[in-house]
Amino acid sequence: MVNEKDVSGNLHWRINVPDGTTNVLVPESGIVDKVWLELNGVLGGLRLKVWRFLLKAWDLAVAEPKKAIHALKVGLALSIVSIFYYMRSLYESVGGNAMWAVMTVVVVFESTVGATLYKSINRAAGTFLAGSLGLGVHWIAYKSGEKFEPIIIGISVFFFASAATFSRFIPSVKSRFDYGALIFILTFSLVSVSGYRVGELSELAYDRLSTIGIGTSFCILISMLFYPIWAGDELHRLIYRNLEKLADSLDGHVLEYFKDNEAVTEDNCPAKEIKGYKCVLDSKATEDNWAKLARWEPAHGSFNFKHPWKQYLKIGASMRSCAYCIEALSSCMESETQTPAGIGQLKKHLSNACKTTNKYSSGILRELAKTIKTMTKSSDMGSLVWEMNNAVQELQNSLKSVPIGLIAPTPEDTDDGKVESFITPVVEVLPVTTLVSLLIENAARINGIVDAVNELAGQVDMKPAPQENSKQYKPSSDTPH
Repeated sequence: MVNEKDVSGNLHWRINVPDGTTNVLVPESGIVDKVWLELNGVLGGLRLKVWRFLLKAWDLAVAEPKKAIHALKVGLALSIVSIFYYMRSLYESVGGNAMWAVMTVVVVFESTVGATLYKSINRAAGTFLAGSLGLGVHWIAYKSGEKFEPIIIGISVFFFASAATFSRFIPSVKSRFDYGALIFILTFSLVSVSGYRVGELSELAYDRLSTIGIGTSFCILISMLFYPIWAGDELHRLIYRNLEKLADSLDGHVLEYFKDNEAVTEDNCPAKEIKGYKCVLDSKATEDNWAKLARWEPAHGSFNFKHPWKQYLKIGASMRSCAYCIEALSSCMESETQTPAGIGQLKKHLSNACKTTNKYSSGILRELAKTIKTMTKSSDMGSLVWEMNNAVQELQNSLKSVPIGLIAPTPEDTDDGKVESFITPVVEVLPVTTLVSLLIENAARINGIVDAVNELAGQVDMKPAPQENSKQYKPSSDTPH
């Protein structure tokens, strides 16, 4: 039985089923309600994405405040140069070319002082040189008459554009003036083919050069006066932190390999630091960039104008050589899936000598990091190097004096009366001997880092560290020999 009832303007159908139950059927909501629900879902998802983006941006600003400060500095520079549009007297002095000041700020303002100086000087020099040559070529072409004017302009554009483009492949030019060469090509081409007369073109060139000078000046001043970020400081910090990462990574690998003989905890073998050598391997491009930009910076802090930034690249190259050795050591450890009984005894025999060599090797790396960080000579470096070389010699002697019983144990009789040989396969001995050889090679490469840092100390005339901050290094009584 079906009953129809109209309740509050809505039509309901009540169905009485023979078994005594009653079902009420409600018509589906209209198309407007469906669209509204879908729109609410889309807007809710959009709000959630925006909120997550804002949270990520906040986390980035908290983790790396320098990026947030740079954004504020760019906003400040743009606000200042925008005043030329709103103050009539300033606007009339530069004309409608005030936009070039805004464009200059957007293009040349970088996160470090060195990068800002590099782009500002290159842009100003490229614009001035190209504008001057362009005016000269345009004047000569204009005086030559309409017949020769396009020929002279075409030849000059071809010659100077080709020469400037080729100069960008010269290493010395590319490292310092690549951006300036690009600006030169652009400006010279625009000025040369411009349809203005010489007098009007001179006015236009003067206005644009003035506005570019205004933009670059504000960029340089704000970059240097408001929380300056120096490329030299960034390079300096990167080098000594990489030395610390190398030391931690070396310690972690040796402790991990000999963990059967010594309990490895989070304190003496942190998982986050054992892979620190990878950061050193990946830092070459960053080091090259910081060193290139640091040469443009004025004297600041403990760094003079002609600070030997190239020497930092030599130190970085020596560190990567050491990092490659640690990478090979890591691969050697990963290739050893299990340790046979004979190999375990061999590792135990070489354990003390390996850990002693590692102790002095990582100690030298940390002392080098301290030397670069404080820019003072270490009084402990000589003794540390001597101890490391002595430990390497003892490690070589231990490797040569391995008892034959460790790799070829005494044969024993089996239950059936046959003699069974326990000679260890050579392939099982290789990981241990390879690791020892890598530790010895790593010590030699650490000596190369010491030489590079000593060369830097001589170039900048480092002073000895204060006696109260420098204690003569003495091996602890429990250090194995």
